[in-house]
Amino acid sequence: MTRAASCASCPLESGGNCVLDGDVTPLFVIPLWLDLTAVAIGAVQGAMFAARFRENRLDLLGVAIIGLVIGLGGGLARDILINQVPAALSTNWYLLTATGAAFVGMLLLRVFTRMNAIIITLDALTIGMFAAIGCAKAVAAGLPEVPAVFVGVISAVGGSVVRDMMLNLPIALMHVGSLYAVAAGAGTIFMLAAMHLEVPIVWAAVGCVLITTMVRLLSVRFGWSLPEQRALSSWATWRRRDSDASGAGAALGTGPRDSGWRRWLPRIRR
Repeated sequence: MTRAASCASCPLESGGNCVLDGDVTPLFVIPLWLDLTAVAIGAVQGAMFAARFRENRLDLLGVAIIGLVIGLGGGLARDILINQVPAALSTNWYLLTATGAAFVGMLLLRVFTRMNAIIITLDALTIGMFAAIGCAKAVAAGLPEVPAVFVGVISAVGGSVVRDMMLNLPIALMHVGSLYAVAAGAGTIFMLAAMHLEVPIVWAAVGCVLITTMVRLLSVRFGWSLPEQRALSSWATWRRRDSDASGAGAALGTGPRDSGWRRWLPRIRR
């Protein structure tokens, strides 16, 4: 079978990518300036985050390293998972941009702190961009849908995990808090679903970025988070108490308002 015939039968050909004889053709090419912008924003935020921990007595190099980790960590993890040369090592600009942005974030900490709303919005956009790029590269490398979602999420949040480990902090991804991984997962799932519906890959990626950004911003605005883990016995006790409260409320005429699943809602707030 010729290469043209093989590509014509590829289910991903309508999206503009295929994998043949180990040759990976990208789904879409992200402009270098846009990728570097995402890296720079991540590096600035990483440096700002590290600068707040004065008790750790980080020097200039330490703050710069944390900025590098946030700016490049997710992309490095993504490329390692799909067995490709890390994009951060393919040109000088990634390391130079991340290092420079980290120093800017440290030196202009007070200025960026006053722009907190803008920084949070840019952070959400960056998560969406990294998730879309990671998912696209995973599919182009021939990964199935579920691993592609996993790679997209790792690309979006991998830097923050390494950051917390280096600063000896609880890993934020594993604790109750704003929805980072969930936002990235929702965006990448939408992206893959859109691709299966033969939506052009560029528009599927844009949808991924928008959904990830909106979920992330809404979680910050309203304090959404996943419920805290609890033992099955605790759930049984909670359901029994809820049932008792429903019975008592029904007798007083207040059951539907004061009992049921509504009583659980405040517990998912941070």
